[in-house]
Amino acid sequence: MKRSEKSNEVLLGKEIAWEEMAPGLKRQIMGYDDKILMARVLFEEGAVGTVHEHFHSQATYVVSGKFELQVGDKKQVIGPGDGFYIPPNVPHGAVCLEKGELIDVFSPIREDFFDQA
Repeated sequence: MKRSEKSNEVLLGKEIAWEEMAPGLKRQIMGYDDKILMARVLFEEGAVGTVHEHFHSQATYVVSGKFELQVGDKKQVIGPGDGFYIPPNVPHGAVCLEKGELIDVFSPIREDFFDQA
């Protein structure tokens, strides 16, 4: 996906292409400008969001499913209605225990989510 200055004000999920990130893991970019980005992420049971870190602040809401979340060296099981915050440069990841959906919000925008060409 190529990045424009900002997304449209209204984005319809049925019209947004899914990006396959890893086996059993895909996302849709649901809105952004240069300060913020929101993405919808679907996990199949057993899918792994490998431990990583980035300079962005991240807030995530669990729509459905069950996940073993790791933030730093702490692990916790979370589910629907739960949320979490990841400070910049803190290692984090998740293992999907039951098929589910997350809504991720990043500040500033995740430039690496777009084609760099």
